[in-house]
Amino acid sequence: MTVDHQPTIFVVDDDAAVSRALASAGKLLGYPVQAFESAAAFLTGYDSTYRGCLVLDVKMPGMTGLELQRKLAADGAHLPIIMISGHADVRIAVEAMTNGAITLLEKPFCLDELIAHLRDALRIDAANRAALARQAEADDRLARLTPKEREVLDLIAAGRTNKEIAAELQLGVRAVEDRRARLMRKVRARTLADLMRVRSLGSGEGS
Repeated sequence: MTVDHQPTIFVVDDDAAVSRALASAGKLLGYPVQAFESAAAFLTGYDSTYRGCLVLDVKMPGMTGLELQRKLAADGAHLPIIMISGHADVRIAVEAMTNGAITLLEKPFCLDELIAHLRDALRIDAANRAALARQAEADDRLARLTPKEREVLDLIAAGRTNKEIAAELQLGVRAVEDRRARLMRKVRARTLADLMRVRSLGSGEGS
C-alpha cells in the first residue's frame, strides 16, 4: 500500500467485476481506490492511520470478510466498512451490522446505490477522525496538569465551589484559586464551560 494520507476506498474482494465497479465509483467521487484479492493481501500493508473506507466481501478464500472485520475491530481500526455479498443470509447480515458495518449490499448492486453508501462511509470516517483529533488535543492539554491540579479539576467537575474544595483538600481558598487559575492556563480554557469541554473530550475523563 502507498503511504498516502489521502482518503482512499479500499476494496477486499476476489471478484474482478466488483473491483472494476469500485474503481468507477472512486473516479466519480474523486477518491483513489486500492483493491486486494484477499484479506491477507490487505493486511500485509494496512496501517491504522489510513483514512477512507473499506468495501469488504463476506466470503473469500482464506480469511473471510467477517473474520477480517473482527480482526480490524480488535486491532482498534476505525475504517468504516461496507460489507458486500452474493449470498448473504440473515445471520451474516446481523453479525456484520453488529460488528459495526455501515451496511451490507447484495450483489449485484447498482452503481448509484454503491456511491451513496461510499459517500456515507467517507463522511463517517472524516467525522471520526475529527473527533479523534479533538480528543488527542484535549488529552495533550490535560497531560500538562500536575496531580494536584487534576484533583482540583475533578472537584470542579463535581460541582464543588472553591470554598468546598479548600475544605476537602485542607487548603486555603487562595491556594485553591491559584491552582484553579494555573490549570485554566495550562488547558487554555477561558471559561468554566471551556474547561469542562476539554475535560469531557479527554479520554481520561473521570480518572
